[in-house]
Amino acid sequence: MLPSMSTTPKIEIVMDEPAACGSGGEYVTFGEVPVVPGAPMGEIGLRDPKPDWLRVRAPMSQEYRDLKSLVKDKKLHTVCEEAACPNIGDCWASGHLTVMILGDVCTRTCAFCNIKTGKPGKVDASEPGHLADMVRGLKLKHMVMTSVDRDDLPDGGAQHWVDCISAVREASPTTTIEILTPDFRRTEDNIDRVADALPDVFNHNLETVPRLYRAIRPSARYFGSLRLLQRVKERHSHIFTKSGIMVGLGETKEEVFQVMDDMRAAGVDFITIGQYLRPSEKHYPIKEWVRPERFEEYERMAKIKGFLMVSSTPLTRSSYHADQYFAELVAKRARGEV
Repeated sequence: MLPSMSTTPKIEIVMDEPAACGSGGEYVTFGEVPVVPGAPMGEIGLRDPKPDWLRVRAPMSQEYRDLKSLVKDKKLHTVCEEAACPNIGDCWASGHLTVMILGDVCTRTCAFCNIKTGKPGKVDASEPGHLADMVRGLKLKHMVMTSVDRDDLPDGGAQHWVDCISAVREASPTTTIEILTPDFRRTEDNIDRVADALPDVFNHNLETVPRLYRAIRPSARYFGSLRLLQRVKERHSHIFTKSGIMVGLGETKEEVFQVMDDMRAAGVDFITIGQYLRPSEKHYPIKEWVRPERFEEYERMAKIKGFLMVSSTPLTRSSYHADQYFAELVAKRARGEV
């Protein structure tokens, strides 16, 4: 069962201003990283061979090509393409994709992310309609949407999120909706507006352990992200909440366990843990190839700590097999396990 939100200590939102628009993704420095005993200190080169457990086949199926054509025709962006997800062939072959709204240019320069940074263009008012047409055309049972950060907008893009959710609901009432959101400038009114649109799953990733935030996610705040997740659960307890981290960035096992505890204190239902893969030389270096056995250990510990659902594998990404995991969550709720 979830911890009682009435007895869980409140996690304070840090209300300072987010960083200004990015400069095009030129990561000159990653900030100082405090050293702790046991943390991996070396670096794995971009051209160093990947271990066998991270090798995937290139996407070649007809289903993949058909979906790619549809996305282009509807003028939609997907995080699968923009973030160079290693699972794109597997997911698109089965008709599952994560649509990225609010454009393909982010206002923040996170050191792990492959999405372009800079000054975004105007919000496309026709996007909710295009998104609804795609969902209806594909007859999706479960859909996932995410977005870039839009710190250039007063509401961080919150109203556009609401418009997209509403358009999908109207076009396909039986489609369940999972959202993977930015922090909406860490403003409670913006967070509440999106939560009140009642997605079935509300995902906001912590991405890494707090010690590494200055280097990895400098424009975000660890406890602000935790409070966002907690606030969604307090406001709408029936919404499944979800969050994920990458490993291989130099964290210790103990720090990962602490993040698990923090997530549970915020009422998070579902945790995802996957290997960080460096997109380019300008991005943060990989410190460690985390072995499959460690991912299995993380999965066991997460279940002990009370998460309703856990995905912990080297290739796990936020929305990987999201439809299957959501179905399992619904089944658990029907059996009274939630």
